Amino acid sequence: MKTVKVLELEFSEFIDANEIAKAVKSIASQINKDMEGKNPLFLVVLNGAFMFAADLMKEISIPCEISFVKLSSYIGTKTTSTVRELIGLDEVLHDRTVVIVEDIIDTGITMGVTTEKLRKLEAKEVKIATLLFKPEAFKMNYKIDYLGIEIPNDFIVGYGLDYNGQGRNLPDIYKIIS
Repeated sequence: MKTVKVLELEFSEFIDANEIAKAVKSIASQINKDMEGKNPLFLVVLNGAFMFAADLMKEISIPCEISFVKLSSYIGTKTTSTVRELIGLDEVLHDRTVVIVEDIIDTGITMGVTTEKLRKLEAKEVKIATLLFKPEAFKMNYKIDYLGIEIPNDFIVGYGLDYNGQGRNLPDIYKIIS
């Protein structure tokens, strides 16, 4: 079993790069089919979703635009249940189809706050694409339109996900060793 140390914590390999790539291609295929003729705006949630978004966009074949917002709700390995917007949105969303690109949805609070804000900005349609989903941690009641992989409620790093800013550069995803 492959392990890595990120700062003081040990992690074991959980999802390898090939499985991640398959999930990304599957999501892109669904989006290409569903969004044909809509010219969606892909809204990427930084920092974590940057690797997923880059790989996803390479597979998107429809006309589209991309923009970024920076949100934060974690400190260390725990969610704070409070969403902080660090860099905001400057696109006009009136009558636009928006696809939010997120690395992981656990409690769902960040996406709940974000989708509500986008609807207030008069987005015509808001869809959610996430690489990873933790159903055991999910506390909200909304649909995730494009879902890559369901995972247990373990803390993970790699492929854009971090622990205190470290580990985002790992090509595979690792889960914490308890």
